[in-house]
Amino acid sequence: MKIIPLLPHFQAALNLSAICLLSLAWVNIRRNERSMHRKYMLLALTVSGVFMISYLTYHNQVGYAPFTGQGAIRPIYFTILASHIILAGLIVPLVLTTVILALKGNFPRHRRWARYTFPLWMYVSVSGIIVYVMAFHIYPPQMHLS
Repeated sequence: MKIIPLLPHFQAALNLSAICLLSLAWVNIRRNERSMHRKYMLLALTVSGVFMISYLTYHNQVGYAPFTGQGAIRPIYFTILASHIILAGLIVPLVLTTVILALKGNFPRHRRWARYTFPLWMYVSVSGIIVYVMAFHIYPPQMHLS
């Protein structure tokens, strides 16, 4: 069995995992459970790192797969995709800065950065799943991914 065609599905599972881990981290910090918050955030960071490796591997092998949806769905899809791509690029330095501040123990600055990083990271993960569902299930690619 070839692994490349399975990567988009794996990536969606990683995005869903990131959403769950980020949510659990948020709940735990609200409960002042810093140790559990840290564990969930490090897991979310790891899952997102694995996602990035998988994503780059997939697109290195497959390249560009045109969106097959027609009509009014095209501008909707490309609007979601564009916001996802732009924010995915921005989220990397935001996450790294937020994590570094926490690891250094600078929690006042960490909290200020996290107020922006958290919702953007969630948006990137959720919009990634929306793009996946639209591009691989509702309007699957015409190309054969082998």
